[in-house]
Amino acid sequence: MILPLANRYRASERVSILFLLIFVVGLDTTLRSDSVAVRHREGVSRGFLLLSSLDGKILAVGDMIQAVKDEQVTSETVFHFKDGSVHDETTVFSQDHTFRLLSDHLVENEPSFPHPVDILIETSKNEVTIHASGKGKQTNATEHMDLPADLSNGLTLTLLRNILPSTPETTVSLLAMSSKPRLIKLSIRPRGERAFSVGGSRRRATDYDVRVEIGGIAGAVAPIVGKQPPDTHIWMSAGAIPTFVRWEGPLYEGGPIWRADLASPKVADRDLNTDAASK
Repeated sequence: MILPLANRYRASERVSILFLLIFVVGLDTTLRSDSVAVRHREGVSRGFLLLSSLDGKILAVGDMIQAVKDEQVTSETVFHFKDGSVHDETTVFSQDHTFRLLSDHLVENEPSFPHPVDILIETSKNEVTIHASGKGKQTNATEHMDLPADLSNGLTLTLLRNILPSTPETTVSLLAMSSKPRLIKLSIRPRGERAFSVGGSRRRATDYDVRVEIGGIAGAVAPIVGKQPPDTHIWMSAGAIPTFVRWEGPLYEGGPIWRADLASPKVADRDLNTDAASK
């Protein structure tokens, strides 16, 4: 039969191309990386967030809190889920000419995060301390790793405030947070603009595509076998001083796509003392 023979030939051809691709990519597993220069120094700030599914269901309320002491900035993003789960990431970094990660502490727990983690990165020690559980196993370990100067865990929004929209691509390092941490690359590219409004006033936001680049043989195979992580999209307001508008992506490996937006506080008509006196 001619058709089965043709099918077998095409299958063999695809396998040969796949192995050729793996071989070529495996020859050079080094991916370029960039340290992001400081254009806007970070200061004290606080913002309120809402985390929702793509169909609009509110999952969690959050806070972005930032403080500065001497030359160090401490930034915390925390989400409190309706089901009792918590995602809490505290990042400490310096901002002398370029942004430099000093430490990053991530805590995620069930039930929204099926594999709870408590992971601390300390760049001065080149250490990663891991407390993780999943599939009936508990991991408690400290690993020594050569952590690069452009490590970006917890810094994505800060970096985007300092990357010019005209920059075609910025590549930084990221430590994939799991029971087995692995250094990968993030490719950040502007993908055009999207309109948003504030009180009826029309504004513009730059859409940044943040893509995981695994590199090496694993990176070549990942898209083929369906293991390539989905891209994250972050919208930053256009203009001289960019600020965060919206985020869409997974919060953990293999997780669903969620959306984080700035929240507008609703202030009560009466103060608390008045309410207490009326009771």
